[in-house]
Amino acid sequence: MKDVIQVYFIWEIVMPIIRKNNISQQVFAFLQKNIENGTWPVGSKIPSENELTKMMDVSRSSVRTAIQQCIALNILESQHGRGTFVKNSDVRGVVNTIHTLTQSDYKDILKVLEFRKIIESGSAALAAERMNNTHLDKLQAILDTMKKKSNEPIAFVQADMQFHLEISRASGNVLIESALQSIFGQTLRSSQQLNLLFGYKDGVYYHNKILNSMRNKDSDQAKMWMEEHMQHAMDMLPKIMSQDR
Repeated sequence: MKDVIQVYFIWEIVMPIIRKNNISQQVFAFLQKNIENGTWPVGSKIPSENELTKMMDVSRSSVRTAIQQCIALNILESQHGRGTFVKNSDVRGVVNTIHTLTQSDYKDILKVLEFRKIIESGSAALAAERMNNTHLDKLQAILDTMKKKSNEPIAFVQADMQFHLEISRASGNVLIESALQSIFGQTLRSSQQLNLLFGYKDGVYYHNKILNSMRNKDSDQAKMWMEEHMQHAMDMLPKIMSQDR
């Protein structure tokens, strides 16, 4: 089960980097080219976001997304106050490894997603009914952390998991909380090893919707948004896989 969860985590966090026809992917390819051909060797500082934006004539958000993906993959390293530096020159090797894992474990990834959809949608419904202000304040604080830590892969993933765990606690059902802790415990260990970043915009979007439903004590809406959150990931998997066959 641990291997299944690790593969699922790899897909959920990293697969956006291999989507086609995407400006961020074009920037990613540009970064990859310059790193692999030695223009930016290991240890060197890459151009700033503003410089890359001008060089490629793209939006700064697209550049930032591509850089974050490289940081998540342990290819680049951000040093506060200094800039972004090349950490690993084997970009293609990293991406190919992830691609191979996701191809071979497609069914196992879906099993984890299906499990989370079933368990967490019910958890969200119960939490909306039983939620108190303390839980709401904690969820808001966690969501704020996710927004602030979008460029810090491990911190973001930890906050993401804490958001879901806090909902399970608010549900009042210790079995739900225990089940999620078991899954997330293994996933967190994988995240610490792989240093990967979720496509944070989707996560923040759905978490906002879920939290708003809970503020309104609307269990049906909370359940619906949690189901959509999980279903979105399930829907994206076959689309991404079919693009790369």
